[in-house]
Amino acid sequence: MAFLAPILVFGLVIFVHELGHFLAAKATGVYAPRFSIGFGPSIFRFRRGETEYVLAWLPLGGYVRMASRHDGETAFIEGGSEEASAKSAADPDYDPNAMIPFGPKPVPENRWFESKPLWARIFIMIAGVVMNIILALIVAVSMVARQGQSTIKSTVVGAVQVPSNAPELAQLHSGDTIRAINGTPVTDWNGVGRGIISASGAIRFTTQRGDVTVPLGKGKASAEEIFYAVGYHLSPIIDSVVAGDPAQRAGIQAGDSVVAVDGRPVANWSDMVERVTASPDRPLTFVVARAGRLDTLTVTPKAVEEVDPATNERHTVGRMGAAARSPVVHESIGLGRSVTLGWKMTMMNAGLVFKVLRDIGSGEQSVRQLGGPIAITRAAVDAARSGWDMLFQLIAVLSINVAVLNLLPVPILDGGQILINILESVKGSPFSLRTREYILRVGLVAIGLLFVTVMYNDTRGGFEKLFGWIGRLFS
Repeated sequence: MAFLAPILVFGLVIFVHELGHFLAAKATGVYAPRFSIGFGPSIFRFRRGETEYVLAWLPLGGYVRMASRHDGETAFIEGGSEEASAKSAADPDYDPNAMIPFGPKPVPENRWFESKPLWARIFIMIAGVVMNIILALIVAVSMVARQGQSTIKSTVVGAVQVPSNAPELAQLHSGDTIRAINGTPVTDWNGVGRGIISASGAIRFTTQRGDVTVPLGKGKASAEEIFYAVGYHLSPIIDSVVAGDPAQRAGIQAGDSVVAVDGRPVANWSDMVERVTASPDRPLTFVVARAGRLDTLTVTPKAVEEVDPATNERHTVGRMGAAARSPVVHESIGLGRSVTLGWKMTMMNAGLVFKVLRDIGSGEQSVRQLGGPIAITRAAVDAARSGWDMLFQLIAVLSINVAVLNLLPVPILDGGQILINILESVKGSPFSLRTREYILRVGLVAIGLLFVTVMYNDTRGGFEKLFGWIGRLFS
């Protein structure tokens, strides 16, 4: 699966997008001589009816060739113009009864893309986006229906890791009960998470002690950073221990409830983790409740080197090899509820894409957060190793990303093509060839810059390691 996962993720999302354009073209009577997944030389191809189906070597997208008066403008991207690739009578695949490029017959005027009314052209161009949304929705609904709804029936705060760019968050304490986020009441941790992620400008936590407001924006923490900084309450109950690690060797068992560590009471899991983390190779006295009685055990956490995600500095921490009992409750739900939750999940993912684009445009987030094919491949491999659920979750997220990004008003993308067609309709005549050429160049530059950016982001870590190794070698 680690090998097949990237192919499945890329292939399915691209196929569904291009299938939308293809089916819409067929439905409106536009001649579509080629349906390709990937660019460049073909791995294999076959023709059925009036369309040639191609699988190409470069899996960075796909295309549907349609009969168009502007065929030459994008022909270099989509495998050459139909006239240039038209088959001669000597070609073994030549069909005397077929239209160009498979035979000698010209494409009828009513089969050209430009011959269709504006609504039909927009329908063709937006069909790929719609299909990606449908794919994301089907995956989300299927996952929700199979798994049920995972809920944490609590809004009590556990550990709070205060980022350096959000000192206001220190006012939120472990044990606080969150009652509302930005004025919207919350009854479980799912609602807390949604409230934090969807916030902009500031996050106002309403607790039993009052309000805590954390500003967001340029120079401040992002909503995602706050989301990961605030943990939910975990009871200090041992769910499992790792064989051979300090917890098992000390006699701690699954089901034990930790009452105190080194004489200090433990109210939640984060209290215990904090003390263990600060005590590598130092014996700690644990008082645990087991079968109605208290036992005293001595645990010596092992020393482990870890990287601080906030500072990227390596330091030694203590670990004992025990896991907490999960507070997550799985509830089975019907189809109607599955569709509702699946739709909300899909729309939330779409909203996050828009939010990232807006924050990048305003300078609140860096373009370094954008990932490309290599990042997606890594994510697909990691998801495959974690199981089918994670893999299909990635497919849903990537599909909605493709849908949103294709709506951007960049000339080569669907959103740009829709805008061009609407402007031509308002103008009352098509743009000149020179104008279209300039528009295409702007689109190519924009896509080229984006491609260079994401490829740099994908490979930056490898180059930094390489140059660091060379620097150490010559120093």
